Amino acid sequence: MTINERQDEIIEEFSDFDDWMDKYQLLIDLGNEQEPLDEKYKTESNLIDGCQSRVWLQADYADGKIHFQAESDALIVKGIVALLIRVLNDQTPQDILNADLYFIEEIGLKEHLSPTRSNGLLAMVKQARMYALAFSQKA
Repeated sequence: MTINERQDEIIEEFSDFDDWMDKYQLLIDLGNEQEPLDEKYKTESNLIDGCQSRVWLQADYADGKIHFQAESDALIVKGIVALLIRVLNDQTPQDILNADLYFIEEIGLKEHLSPTRSNGLLAMVKQARMYALAFSQKA
């Protein structure tokens, strides 16, 4: 499945809800469904700068694709990072670097997050792209 197909799937899921409290609940549920990150990856180097809560992002490169794992100590942020991983996981570095992550705006996430959470989301996207850039040099 392409990055855009995954984004469209998320947009459709969120369009089922009109109320933002329901959308927040969906984010929390998505975060809770995510596999916990192995303790060995909860390192200083995997911690994302710019997030108010603690977010770890682990990336591994195999067979030309990047596999992401992440976790956060905040419920809503955990859901946000789960969405980001769902979109970018197991894609090529070039596809990640070229991706227009329109789902963030389409589901209204950008306008319904506090400024600190918005900055955190941007930091997560930036970190994922940094991994993609680094791995693209190996491709």
